[in-house]
Amino acid sequence: MTHILHKYGAFIRQPDVARLLIVALLTRMPIGMVGFSMMMFLRQALGDFTQAGAAVGINFVAIAIAAPVQGRLIDRHGPRRLLTVTGVIQPLSLAGILLCAHAHLPFALIAVFAALAGIFASPITTLTRAAWRQRFEREDDRRTAFALDAITIEINFTLGPVIIAALLAFTNPTVAFACAIGVVVAAIVIYLGSGVLKHFRKVEDAERHLLGPLTEPRLWIVFIATFLTAMAFGVLEVGYPAYATMLATPALAGVLLAINSIGSAVGGALYGGLHFRAPLERQYAAILWAMTIPLMLHAVLQQPLAFGVLSFAAGALIAPSITAQSVLVARFAPAKYATEAFTWSSTFIVSGLGSGMALGGAIVEATGLSAVFVLGSLAAAAAAAIVSVASVSQTKPASRAAP
Repeated sequence: MTHILHKYGAFIRQPDVARLLIVALLTRMPIGMVGFSMMMFLRQALGDFTQAGAAVGINFVAIAIAAPVQGRLIDRHGPRRLLTVTGVIQPLSLAGILLCAHAHLPFALIAVFAALAGIFASPITTLTRAAWRQRFEREDDRRTAFALDAITIEINFTLGPVIIAALLAFTNPTVAFACAIGVVVAAIVIYLGSGVLKHFRKVEDAERHLLGPLTEPRLWIVFIATFLTAMAFGVLEVGYPAYATMLATPALAGVLLAINSIGSAVGGALYGGLHFRAPLERQYAAILWAMTIPLMLHAVLQQPLAFGVLSFAAGALIAPSITAQSVLVARFAPAKYATEAFTWSSTFIVSGLGSGMALGGAIVEATGLSAVFVLGSLAAAAAAAIVSVASVSQTKPASRAAP
């Protein structure tokens, strides 16, 4: 443990690292606040979860579709102009949702504003990952950076909903959603004024393909594994509420998700602080294989204490998997597609989460709780198998031609 603390201390003391971490933590607070507050506000304003869920779903789908386009624009023209545009249109679109719902205007208008808010969602998360790639050349430094980055995201996903929950408890959903919109504005202002944009370098006059980073086969392997792993994460988002409902203790779902996030932060800290001799691809595969175990055990051990332990164990592998995946994306992405590659990564994550939640919800209704976690385990196993096969094929020595 002393070695890990010393490694992190030395890493954070490097120029601009502490600033990047603080800026990342502050400016990514909206990711844990906007969706939750929008859902609760629309639930109250529209009177049901169906339309509220549809609006939030439209927002997330729009984010997934628009992210690669944003990445390509950043790689070609730099990030400042796009940040300025999104910093204006996203909060105005969110405000449009608030005003339309309060004025009882048609849901179609709310859906349009939800889509606009997604299309023009701030690319800060992607920009932060791209900044780590350009800040460090050594892969071990990148692994440490992405591990810390994953930990800050877990803090965002934990602290953001807590802030919204407190506002809901002491005020009302309108105030909570308005506060989230204010945080979006503050995040843009902080990011533009932080000086971190100096780490971005454009590749001038580079020939680019229509498919961008998708022309790199190794990235396809990483992205497919990312989609499957995110499906497993999505299963947890459905499985824990379903388990809590089965026990007639809805609050237990939040506890289990919080334990899962804490486990992820701890696992990410350990993974980023340790030294491994195995190639990164094999580390990634091992993490994914290990993930299948607690996911499968959820289907068998369904006592509350066991669920809590398994929630922590599954979470402890989430941040390491995201860290290894991010380092591989940074390694395989050509410099001219550096930012776009990370936006594609986000698209596969969002799509995988949505697919896991949709399939998980259908399976819970059709066959019961255990099958949901079996699905998550199988998704993680499929991802592990793909990475393992790719790792073996890339490290296998080429056969010599016969004399």
